[in-house]
Amino acid sequence: MVKFLKYLAASFLGCMVALFLMFIVMMGMLGAMASLGEKPVVVANNSVLKIELNNRITERSPDGMPSFDYMNMKPRQVMGLNQILAGIKAAGDDDKIKGIYLDLTSIPAGIATVEEIRNALVDFKKSGKFIISYSTSYTQKAYYLATVSDKVYMHPMGDFLFKGMSSSVTFFKKALEKLDIEPQIIRHGKFKSAVEPLILESMSPENREQTASYVGSIWNCLLTAISESRNLSKDQLNQWINGLDVYSAQSALDKGLVDELKYYDEIVAELTDKTGAESTDKLNVITLSKYARAQKIKKKEAKQKIAVIYAEGNIVMGDGTDEITSEGMSKAIRSARKDSTVKAIVLRINSGGGSALASDIISREVKLASDVKPVIASFGDVAASGGYYIATQADVVVADPTTITGSIGVFGIIPNFKGFMNNKLGLTQDIVNTNKHSDFINVMRPMTAEETALMQKSVEDTYDTFLTRVSTGRDMSKSAVDEIGQGRVWCAVDAKRIGLVDEFGGVTDAIRIAVEKAGLSDYAIVELPKQPSPLEMLLSSFSEEIRTRAVRKEMGEFYRHYRQLESVMTMQGIQARLPYEIELY
Repeated sequence: MVKFLKYLAASFLGCMVALFLMFIVMMGMLGAMASLGEKPVVVANNSVLKIELNNRITERSPDGMPSFDYMNMKPRQVMGLNQILAGIKAAGDDDKIKGIYLDLTSIPAGIATVEEIRNALVDFKKSGKFIISYSTSYTQKAYYLATVSDKVYMHPMGDFLFKGMSSSVTFFKKALEKLDIEPQIIRHGKFKSAVEPLILESMSPENREQTASYVGSIWNCLLTAISESRNLSKDQLNQWINGLDVYSAQSALDKGLVDELKYYDEIVAELTDKTGAESTDKLNVITLSKYARAQKIKKKEAKQKIAVIYAEGNIVMGDGTDEITSEGMSKAIRSARKDSTVKAIVLRINSGGGSALASDIISREVKLASDVKPVIASFGDVAASGGYYIATQADVVVADPTTITGSIGVFGIIPNFKGFMNNKLGLTQDIVNTNKHSDFINVMRPMTAEETALMQKSVEDTYDTFLTRVSTGRDMSKSAVDEIGQGRVWCAVDAKRIGLVDEFGGVTDAIRIAVEKAGLSDYAIVELPKQPSPLEMLLSSFSEEIRTRAVRKEMGEFYRHYRQLESVMTMQGIQARLPYEIELY
């Protein structure tokens, strides 16, 4: 009887868990199907395309079922850069679109992503159509994008702090000491500062030098564009910045950074006038997401193709599509190489690196592909360390001037948790080995001198391989690569000067180069890797929601520090990775 009750209770619990999961999945599917089941989008004559960029911008829009917000029970609005650029380009050729209205506040994307969108808007203006921008409060990144507009407007009570660019690093050394955790570091490269937050309390001179260099270069790019757009000298802008003279809407107007201070209803009235609408109620405004859905129906078909392969996220071993996996990415490149209808490949990279082994596996596939057809590497916000490694065998490397790249260097971390386990948790460990180093690698004890020497040799060998890949791929001597390597991070402006980048431009430019090299006149774009099925995307977003939502909510802005430490402390194998999570603001 006891066994029967136990089995009954277990079965009941299993059924309840299954029903709960089914409920979540069904709710997600219903919400997603509701969004997909909307009426076809019709673009009215004399429409204004409204562009808001207040949601996370990925490299590539999800196909099929969107990701789902389980807390608010509605689909997430996620747009890929590919969809944004395609929408802007289509709007320039669409007689029904009379102009663009930029509704900007903050933009959760990297500088290079914003730069690509800005360049697309510059091309849009060649159509002779208008662009106006409006915001209640401009961030510097949003303002940089807004300056492409014919008119930049702002709410009279809005905030606008013009202050220059900053980048900060959080250091965990004292926290680890208090926890009795010893990060055992093996690295090569005086600039390879990924491990500095674990062993120092402030930046090393080398790290400060490289950070000042790339932050300065990126800010100069932004300042130059703002200067040219607003017809203000960079010296004058810097003077205002250093004096904190621009801190409000009125001060921005006084200095000529914005054209007028207006309320939203006045913006609507101006758009009504520009489109010739009878009244504000008759104004036709279509959002970029809806316009993109309308354009998707017109997807071009052609026998000859350009494959755009997206490599976004950390580089790791294994298979899957959530990150850049050694197997998943290799399959995608291999598929494009063997497909006779694919005449050229664009490898779009947005990654700070990861596993050195995984990077080398992917690099080999890039080399095999480049032996038979043109391969163009296109860099997004960041293509550094392992992200640069996988691009070394491409025929041409294209980057936005503000892309973070380089970081040619490697490191390894073996955490020693013995003190933490013994002193903080009261846990001890005893081991029986058949040989002297049978328990290597063991995070419950410090490494011996022999083990440390072995790890150092592995790091040196991996670094030498990295140098070789760059040397052969970029047609440079290994000594020349080593001189600009050592883990140093570069802004693409400087990376082009030293030979790590061939041309400036975005993914659109990379596709153009691929078309030219393949000698195509008519072609279609195929995107790889193939995205997961709607059900797989739904289950993945559900597990991610449950795993991170509560932690993110409690930690707020400090969540990124937690994620950074978690990432570093769970790394496996030798890493070719950026110094730390770079955030510019």
